Amino acid sequence: MKLSDVRKKYLDFFEKKGHKIVPSASLLPENDPTTLFTGSGMQPMVQYLLGQAHPLGKRITNSQTCFRAQDIDEVGDNRHTTFFEMLGNWSLGDYFKEEQIGWIFEFLTKEIRLDPNKLFVTVFRGNESLGIPRDSESVELWKKAFAEVGIDAVDVDFSERDGMQSGRIFYFDETKNWWSRSGVPENMPVGEPGGPDSEMFWDFGEELKLHENSRFKDEQCHVNCDCGRFLEIGNNVFMQYKKTETGFEALPNKNVDFGGGLERITAAINNTPDIFLIDAFDQARKEIESIIGKKYNDNDDFKFNFRVILDHIRASVFLIADGVTPSNKDQGYFVRRLIRRAVRFGHKLEIQDFFCSQIAQSLIDAYKNNYPKLEKQTKIILDKLNEEEKKFLKTLSKGEREFEKIFSEHGKISGQDAFLLYATFGFPLELTEEMAQEKGQKIDKQIFSEEFGKHQNLSRAGSTEKFIGGLADHSTETVKLHTATHMLNQALRIVLGDHVFQRGSNITHQRLRFDFSHPDRLTDEQIKQVESIVNENIQKNLPVHFEILDLETAKQKGAIGVFDDKYAQLGGKIKVYFIGESFSKEVCGGPHVENTGELGRFKIQKEESVGSGVRRIKASLN
Repeated sequence: MKLSDVRKKYLDFFEKKGHKIVPSASLLPENDPTTLFTGSGMQPMVQYLLGQAHPLGKRITNSQTCFRAQDIDEVGDNRHTTFFEMLGNWSLGDYFKEEQIGWIFEFLTKEIRLDPNKLFVTVFRGNESLGIPRDSESVELWKKAFAEVGIDAVDVDFSERDGMQSGRIFYFDETKNWWSRSGVPENMPVGEPGGPDSEMFWDFGEELKLHENSRFKDEQCHVNCDCGRFLEIGNNVFMQYKKTETGFEALPNKNVDFGGGLERITAAINNTPDIFLIDAFDQARKEIESIIGKKYNDNDDFKFNFRVILDHIRASVFLIADGVTPSNKDQGYFVRRLIRRAVRFGHKLEIQDFFCSQIAQSLIDAYKNNYPKLEKQTKIILDKLNEEEKKFLKTLSKGEREFEKIFSEHGKISGQDAFLLYATFGFPLELTEEMAQEKGQKIDKQIFSEEFGKHQNLSRAGSTEKFIGGLADHSTETVKLHTATHMLNQALRIVLGDHVFQRGSNITHQRLRFDFSHPDRLTDEQIKQVESIVNENIQKNLPVHFEILDLETAKQKGAIGVFDDKYAQLGGKIKVYFIGESFSKEVCGGPHVENTGELGRFKIQKEESVGSGVRRIKASLN
């Protein structure tokens, strides 16, 4: 059965039970400052769960797209994803446990024909200190449902030591069977709704745990273990309580919030413990196989890398469609991280060329019938993926090589090394951490933070020395013109000679003014040559990065700029900005663009003398 089939069957089933179908809300939550993303099906429903009347009534159902940034590091196994769809049905002060348990059991066992012998359930054990009782009511309802299909459902108090104990219904504590957006009751803020929940698990078979390569084969198995045998497919949350200053009080209306993982339920129907083998990933998975010339199932390392790519690009597709673009702030930071992780794991599969947009197109095709906005925004989605992949690919290659070089020389990666990778190559700390973890090491983040602090002080000092009277501000246009000034300086040296040095600059958001050493007026031909060199290198989309270097190393690398005694006060270190591999190398405090392709077209407006042996150029970008 396909993902879209399961979604439709679920919505049709609950529509017949009197529920109104509502569309999926955006992945960017509205009027909720507590979180960056919609991370659960109930999140857009909180106001109604707290008592506000829903305009469509008391029975609502939908399939909600969700993104959980905190799960990024979990992706790679057979079940975790950052993006997923959550099937949901809600009772807003209408029906409660009896109807919900009966209906969801009917949907699972009759509508989509899951074998009830492979279904297991957990319930809330209760917490006397919080005054929240054991959920024995749900246990009795589950027993009744199982009895109707001839199954004697034994309930037991879960003990990790004792494992399954021939049970079918298990009591767990609040770390497993209590639901609120904030987790366990103790962490809930005042006013937050929550309640006991009852989760459902699908059993893929004991042979998964007993496989000779399983690290769990000698451990006690249970529904919440990580051996791969059991997969949680749904959760009935019974919203009964609200956190108060003094404890918990009953909500005015008892609410039901069911959340079922669409991908997980589809995997259960097809009896595949690997959700990345469901149809939604089929074409994208085949695209990767075609690119690398190897199959997903060739080995477990391949699977891990495939899964990260498939999940992260799918998440990026939906996030970009909802208006998030890669950046270093807020939601954009996570899109950037997703894309860059996908590129890195593609690199591990030896993918050398751009591939993200190719995989994204397959995923757009898989989802466009149910989410037409993906097709409408295909160009934007693919363009943003391409831009970010291009920016990162060079950084990745250099950073990985340097990481391996450091590790081979020292046998470890220190906090200082991690900062060096960040400052010199733009290599994100989280990627350094992941690579170190793969080698059984941890990065000392405290040392990294200390080095980062030193770097900030150095940058501030360098910027103060360099740019008094230089940059009018740090707006986007001013920063672009600042980078263009470096390119102009180098182009002048190429056309006129190495005697050209900067003698002053003044940059606003509208134009740059650059003073340089040269005895004669520039000819029209020389001006055209300078313009042409700058524009040709803009069109090459050259990456821009800086390195923190000592004076001798900077000079050896051919950096130009002011090397005087003021740098001795900064520990003998200077900041050198590189444009491309070798086009421009200049001492500078920043800031600059990340890529010359951001600049537009460079045009010299005026060239004139400002004194003996000093010329001035005024130029702009458009």
